Amino acid sequence: MAISDPSPPAGPTTFGDLQIHPSVLRAIAAVGYESPTAIQAATIPALMAGSDVVGLAQTGTGKTAAFAIPILSKIDVTSTATQALILAPTRELALQVAEAFSRYGAHLPKLNVLPIYGGSSYAVQLAGLRRGAQIIVGTPGRVIDHLERGTLDLSRVDYLVLDEADEMLAMGFADDVERILSDTPEYKQVALFSATMPPTIRKITTRYLHDPLEVTSKAKTATAENISQRYIQVAGPRKMDALTRVLEVEPFEAMIVFVRTKQATEEVAEKLRARGFSAAAINGDIPQQQRERTITALREGGPKGIDILVATDVAARGLDVERISHVLNYDIPHDTESYVHRIGRTGRAGRSGAALLFVSPRERHLLKAIEKATRQTMTEAELPTVEDVNAQRVANFSDSITDALARPGVDLFRKLVEDYEREHDVPMADIAAALALQSRDGEAFLLAPEPPPERRSETKKPVTDQRTERRRNGPALSTYRISVGKRHKIGPGAIVGAIANEGGLHRSDFGHISIGADFSLVELPAKLPRATLKKLEHTRISGVLIDLRPERPADKARRSDSGKPRRKRVG
Repeated sequence: MAISDPSPPAGPTTFGDLQIHPSVLRAIAAVGYESPTAIQAATIPALMAGSDVVGLAQTGTGKTAAFAIPILSKIDVTSTATQALILAPTRELALQVAEAFSRYGAHLPKLNVLPIYGGSSYAVQLAGLRRGAQIIVGTPGRVIDHLERGTLDLSRVDYLVLDEADEMLAMGFADDVERILSDTPEYKQVALFSATMPPTIRKITTRYLHDPLEVTSKAKTATAENISQRYIQVAGPRKMDALTRVLEVEPFEAMIVFVRTKQATEEVAEKLRARGFSAAAINGDIPQQQRERTITALREGGPKGIDILVATDVAARGLDVERISHVLNYDIPHDTESYVHRIGRTGRAGRSGAALLFVSPRERHLLKAIEKATRQTMTEAELPTVEDVNAQRVANFSDSITDALARPGVDLFRKLVEDYEREHDVPMADIAAALALQSRDGEAFLLAPEPPPERRSETKKPVTDQRTERRRNGPALSTYRISVGKRHKIGPGAIVGAIANEGGLHRSDFGHISIGADFSLVELPAKLPRATLKKLEHTRISGVLIDLRPERPADKARRSDSGKPRRKRVG
């Protein structure tokens, strides 16, 4: 049975109509979800009834909640056995899915959700597995690793989800996925979600799913037309300076600044307060009473309120404050669904809103993903210049004088200034300037001019430097050697998938990949952190330890013409 581009059925219009566990329903309400999306309305009843499901859906359609809610509604929290396994292609997605399960299962007692992925401490994961976790969210490589170590038992898995299956296979995890599926019980409920349906995905659905319901849901333009969307390209170390300039130049009533971590909410809010802005932090660790006081202060604004809220995604879910005119993504989200939810905090009640996004050169792939999913092209905005900021400060200074002249009590200070003028024979303008300087408390009023950009050397760089710095917006690359090649039946996707997930790298960190008979050459950032190299020490591809190390001159000399690797560009 197939449902193509479903609309919410005429009957169920709320989550309360979908037979969801009361504790899960309570958590959904707490995060601000009111009615199911199309794919949720079609998928949740099927999974609740025990059917297998194939969902053709892109990020931004609400697919995570579509499989997380029914699994949580059916999980047995009295048992610590692993009952649900969710496979995701990247550690970022694994973390997001695990966080979603924890959020929707917040009111289920003794629920444990454990993410396991490359680049994370084995000790933490092993401790979590020993304690027992009903739900495991993992990347294929690390799940295989735990299976081989005997630290992960999938014999009691009742629910298995393949999330972004096409991306998983494109990264070279086909064999790993098949291996994992073969280690799970034959009779289990399976849900597979994919943006496309290539033959390899169709093969998996035919072999491992039983009479699945097929649901196709296309991501609609999920951002409101009354919200203008712009991005500013800014490197990470300059973000705070950029934020300060935007706040000084951009007219706004109230703003939410989104960051990725709880710690960042406190750090950014503190720095903004030190710069004279009325800002407060909100995150999952803040007590409910303090959260309510903060939101009330945001609603009120003014001298006793706040105008800037620094928040995480989770903390801002369900937040509805009409005076929020701007949303600024200080940290770009890794998934488009989060972006849509973030900017939905502005443009409420029919008002217009503005969304700004900070993007570093290495994050442009995330910007492209957002534009593709929302089917909207963002406008690039220039960072306000020193001249822009100073002009605004002068204008604000003039306005503050106008406002002060209309306040009660100005007559008293006028008399004091006139007395000072007569007694000291000082021009009125000098007295006013001295009072203004006094109010600055030693802080500079105008920004200093930016230093001129360094002139590029006309000298041609050596060939080796050109090779290692060929990528314009990324770090210098160096060639690394790994001990797997053609005879191990591996492709570039398997190499990228294994190294990226285990080492915590992104696909954009890879340059050329050259595959030889029994070894391969991979271009990676020249200065890989020691922690990354440590994580990659035990990485295997097709069961072979990769033994990653920088290519040495002796390695080059030993290469024979017959063993020259083929070259492929990645990223």
